[in-house]
Amino acid sequence: MTRLFLTVAAILAGLAVAAGAFASHALKERLTERALEIFETAARYQMYHALALFLVAILLSRAETIAPTLSIAGYAFITGITIFSGSFYALSLTDIKWLGAITPLGGVAFLVGWGCVAVAAWSFK
Repeated sequence: MTRLFLTVAAILAGLAVAAGAFASHALKERLTERALEIFETAARYQMYHALALFLVAILLSRAETIAPTLSIAGYAFITGITIFSGSFYALSLTDIKWLGAITPLGGVAFLVGWGCVAVAAWSFK
């Protein structure tokens, strides 16, 4: 699980950097200011939660026993990035408004992830 989360975190963090660069160079003149703001929010939250996934992987590697809450946290962060950032990227590029309606589901996944990290941290020895 540790290797999987470290690998996915590195890929997602790299993609967040690429998305940010793409937004500031290729999209700056093509998107409205609001759409660009939405795209940048997606990249920022993707990076935050890719780093959170690194944290989960490091905690998993240090845990003395199997920590199911950390595994749940890792998958919740991956799910959150996919839904939250993915829907924001799509919304900013396509202007399909209903995509904004699924974004909060990604936010809930982020909250689940952070809650699981808190529970796991409290039970660390």
